[in-house]
Amino acid sequence: MSARGVALRKVRPAAERPARSNRYATIWNVVRRIPRGRVASYGQVAALAGIAHAPRVAGYALHALPDGSPIPWHRVVAADGRLALARLSSSGALTQRMRLEREGVGFDARGRVRMERHAWRRGRTPRD
Repeated sequence: MSARGVALRKVRPAAERPARSNRYATIWNVVRRIPRGRVASYGQVAALAGIAHAPRVAGYALHALPDGSPIPWHRVVAADGRLALARLSSSGALTQRMRLEREGVGFDARGRVRMERHAWRRGRTPRD
């Protein structure tokens, strides 16, 4: 506790903290493994990258992708199937939806991915 009665958080030295670029590269490698016709949530991607409970970091990493990247960013959605990108860019969300539909991903009447059918579960092959 500090003199003001506020708990101080222990901060690790910079040498012990993973570099942002290393985290992003790890997230990008997870996203590369999502098969066509499948989607994963931001939280799932973060957990598989070893940074559980950090879905925003996955979002930041995907936002940092260079233009024209071959990484299938469009296969990452909110846990409830929403295209979270819609809050930032309606044209980006339209692009995401069109790419997913081209891969056979279905949407419900509310415009959400049918997660029960299209969610990626590691170790399973895509359904036809």
